[in-house]
Amino acid sequence: MPELDVVATGLRFPEGPIAMPDGSVILVEIARKTLSRVQPDGSVEVIASLGGGPNGAALGPDGRVWVCNNGGMLFAEVRGKLYPGHQPPDYSGGRIEAVDIDTGEVETIYTTGVGNDGGIVDLRGPNDLVFDRAGGFWFTDHGKTRDRDRDRTGVFYAKADGSTCEEKIFPLEGPNGIGLSPDEDEVYVAETHTGEMWAYGLSAPGTLLGERRDKPDGGRLLPGRDGFLMYDSLAMDTDGNVCVATIVDGGITIVSPHGEPARFVPMPDRITTNICFGGDDLRTAYVTLSSTGQLVKLPWETAGLPLNHLNV
Repeated sequence: MPELDVVATGLRFPEGPIAMPDGSVILVEIARKTLSRVQPDGSVEVIASLGGGPNGAALGPDGRVWVCNNGGMLFAEVRGKLYPGHQPPDYSGGRIEAVDIDTGEVETIYTTGVGNDGGIVDLRGPNDLVFDRAGGFWFTDHGKTRDRDRDRTGVFYAKADGSTCEEKIFPLEGPNGIGLSPDEDEVYVAETHTGEMWAYGLSAPGTLLGERRDKPDGGRLLPGRDGFLMYDSLAMDTDGNVCVATIVDGGITIVSPHGEPARFVPMPDRITTNICFGGDDLRTAYVTLSSTGQLVKLPWETAGLPLNHLNV
């Protein structure tokens, strides 16, 4: 296991980290229902209280932080660790929100989208998002799980002006992390329940190539690891590898779109949920260890892929 520096403790199920140019890390605390900022000294300040279940986060072309809000989750605390569960009685509906990080003002942008059949569908549990160079964004809807059933969901592409939100891939098994290749000619989607990573070719922003590969919807299965595991959120490195947080054995799985065998970097938390890259050379990985409420950092062998719109 690599040597880690603990940046912050006491977080309430952190996720969606964004390493900011000033050295701070903006992230969500799902159980606290907030968008928060972690300073380099480990102090934490709340930017906005969002309610529901703020999940993935990304900086948009307007300088605001865009948040996938899953509408809320039940949590159980067991021996000092926090574990997520099913849809809560006070579930408030899935939505995409944008937060002004200077004022804390929150705007709800989308609560519905156009389904792949042309009808209007409610967003059930938006989970993670990534902006492209054109200013649009891809996001996953993980759905919600109840005692006897769970939602069938997919992947959407939306515009930041609030005009368009369209389902592009359906159905998937608990789509979670999402990222774009360095050339933005592929979008990568992690399925939680299957522990599989899918690649979809793109011909233009928001447009799938649609060629048939491993799946009828055009998906290409990337080589993964053996055994029982579940994928969570992800970040890309400059070599085009998908660095995906992995639940059950706890760590970061490095998945290659180019056919190389997957590798694994273990973490001291079975519920390792996300990763981002920061520092001057983007060779510092920040990882959210959610059940233990920690944000940690460590040197990374490859530089992270620069995020679009980070310096707007």
